[in-house]
Amino acid sequence: MHPDLQRRVQRYGWDKASDFYENSWQDQLKPAHDALMEKANIEAGETVLDMAAGTGLVTFRMMDQLGPKGKMIATDLSDEMVKKGTERACEKGLTNVTFQWMDAENLSLEDESFDLVSCALGLMYFPDPDRAIQEMYRVLKPNGRVVLAVWGSRKNCGWAEIFPIVDARVSSDVCPMFFQLGEGEIIKYPLEKAGFTDISIQKIKTELHYKNEEDACQASFLGGPVAMAYSRFDAQTKEKAQQEYIESIQAYKSNEGYKIPGEFVIAKAIKTA
Repeated sequence: MHPDLQRRVQRYGWDKASDFYENSWQDQLKPAHDALMEKANIEAGETVLDMAAGTGLVTFRMMDQLGPKGKMIATDLSDEMVKKGTERACEKGLTNVTFQWMDAENLSLEDESFDLVSCALGLMYFPDPDRAIQEMYRVLKPNGRVVLAVWGSRKNCGWAEIFPIVDARVSSDVCPMFFQLGEGEIIKYPLEKAGFTDISIQKIKTELHYKNEEDACQASFLGGPVAMAYSRFDAQTKEKAQQEYIESIQAYKSNEGYKIPGEFVIAKAIKTA
């Protein structure tokens, strides 16, 4: 997929998903967010960049630790995500955090201006994650740190069939490189290439819990990266795609609903002086 097309797919796809994202994914992503927060080791008063911030699930947790003297910029490619994050910040009365529309591969931010850069489960969607990591390096201060979370290996994510099911009905792959960064220790290599050192990698096994088929389909088709493609399907195509997805997760059905396995990869690295 051409990079410009991939950016448009992600931008407008996440616009579509924004109404369903938090309800569908906040609890499911919490293990990754918890691990990322622990590795971030935030100190009060720091300046932080949260990339692919969405509605601010990680952003606002970080703000609690930064305190009133800290500063946060949260970026996203989706206008609707930025709008919702801004509304939440206003509701919370926070004046030291701003949500901004920005391309992760071309940050309109000054060199060496942040103590910490975080990106929670966004790097898989960037057309050129190497370029995005180079931008993270550029905007970090010497001895600044980066913390990243991506989904793990495809074979360890029981919901992975959502992509071929949707891709079979559209002209181009929705997320062609989605699982690549989560395989082995592959995420280490773009960090090393950018100049980062002291790289540590943690893998976390998890389960996605859904009480029924409707919840599982809402998260996968309406609250995530395939939302734009799915919105263009006619009613019959939507029904068929949902049926195929439900069949793909039947092995994980229990009396309590669905317990679908997943894996997160958390990485931390330092920009040495």
